[in-house]
Amino acid sequence: MTDTATGLHRRLPDFRLETHFAQWEFAAEYHLTASDVETMTMAELLELGTEDDRAALAELPLGYVETRGGESLRTAIAGTYSVCEPDDILAFAGAEEALYWSLQVLAGPGDHVLVTVPNYQALEQIPLASGAQVSGVLLNEHENWRLDLDAVRAALRPDTRLIAVNFPNNPTGAVPDLPTWRGLLELCQERGIRLLSDEAYRGLESDPEKTLPQAADLSPNAISVNVMSKSYGLPGLRVGWVACQDHAVLDALERHKHYTSICNSGPSELLAGIALRAGEQIHARNRGIIAENRPHFDAFFEQHTDFFDWQPPDGGCVAFPRYHGPDGVEKFCAQLVHEAGVLLLPASLYHSALTTTPGDRFRIGIGRRNPAPALAALDRFLTN
Repeated sequence: MTDTATGLHRRLPDFRLETHFAQWEFAAEYHLTASDVETMTMAELLELGTEDDRAALAELPLGYVETRGGESLRTAIAGTYSVCEPDDILAFAGAEEALYWSLQVLAGPGDHVLVTVPNYQALEQIPLASGAQVSGVLLNEHENWRLDLDAVRAALRPDTRLIAVNFPNNPTGAVPDLPTWRGLLELCQERGIRLLSDEAYRGLESDPEKTLPQAADLSPNAISVNVMSKSYGLPGLRVGWVACQDHAVLDALERHKHYTSICNSGPSELLAGIALRAGEQIHARNRGIIAENRPHFDAFFEQHTDFFDWQPPDGGCVAFPRYHGPDGVEKFCAQLVHEAGVLLLPASLYHSALTTTPGDRFRIGIGRRNPAPALAALDRFLTN
């Protein structure tokens, strides 16, 4: 595609969600579709560390750090896994950089990639732009967005090299049951297929007993991607990572990282280490915020069943309700943000080029504190 204004050739289309956020995320009065949990202040995060942590931050030289991530950070990340060790970790500047390179390194022209739908747009657009053949498997919306292993098997080809998934799912909040999850890993192992698992919302399951084992712990063929942004609620740190027992994969990713961020921010790595070591406490805090918010959303949607079908997320802090209004969800969301200042994400931002996706849904976030004013503004808009 050629941009006639600049003459630049672009391989990637606009990232619809981020383009929409660029216009509205900081302009709308009520951000009711946030994909992260209420963040902490620097003071709150430092309070979770030790005196040595705080002294180390004050004395930290502001130079380059190791491309793979400092040993302290990789040790803290490895502490969140049951099998993976520090040498199985490669740090990135957020999860998007990790996905950007992983999806290109693991499959290319002549390879077939299978991704779950609906999804974070990068999961399908990056391998498409890289020349891979990409197919989608739609999660079953009539069964709480269930992952159907039979549908996955039916979509496989002899040249399938990669399956990319995101659980807990964005935007639906779906979490597979453990037998399905293990079945997917076993299927990939049997077929020699890599599994790329975006696990950014892990730790925010409504029932912690349903937290899935991390893919990279279960199989040397699997790659787990995670980040400080979502379940930890610390997107400003811009620290993500890949975990993989196959060091050839990590070596290839490191060589590609040299072309983008080169290395992470030293202060961010130190702060991320504090958060990771206090991970159980932070996840409990963030699950508590979601649990406190949940009754407000349940009550709101119960009052407006003529407009909405509501299913709270099983994991994460976003959900994908259905809108029944005669104007359609696109017009509804557009008028809502223009007239009432309430930001939601309509179905078009989750449109897939791979398979038919629901056109009557929108993403809503339930992880920010004090949602009552935003819900009240939404209620007034519906009433008026």
